[in-house]
Amino acid sequence: MAQQCDWDISVEDLKQLKDEGTTFQLIDVREPGEYEVSEIGGELIPLGTLPERIESLDPDAHIVVHCKSGGRSAHAVKLLRAHGFTNTWNVQGGLIAWIGQIDPDLPLG
Repeated sequence: MAQQCDWDISVEDLKQLKDEGTTFQLIDVREPGEYEVSEIGGELIPLGTLPERIESLDPDAHIVVHCKSGGRSAHAVKLLRAHGFTNTWNVQGGLIAWIGQIDPDLPLG
């Protein structure tokens, strides 16, 4: 899979973080209608609302961002990193990759 930004992690990396109980904030930057169809436990912050929500996020937190295919989340990670969020990561391939490699029974939202 092609790199989507300089700070990509794989869906296997995300699964490992979840399985190990690592403390991190998972942010889903899809739209509410997509989130209603399927979600993997992230906080819904649609990409269009992220700029106004940045101040409510902890710049020191470990943040992982995902979307449907990784494009919107890559953009979100670049935005967050530009605002000093140095431990922020993009889920490469997004929910499509998660379904394809981790949970094939999850509907694509």
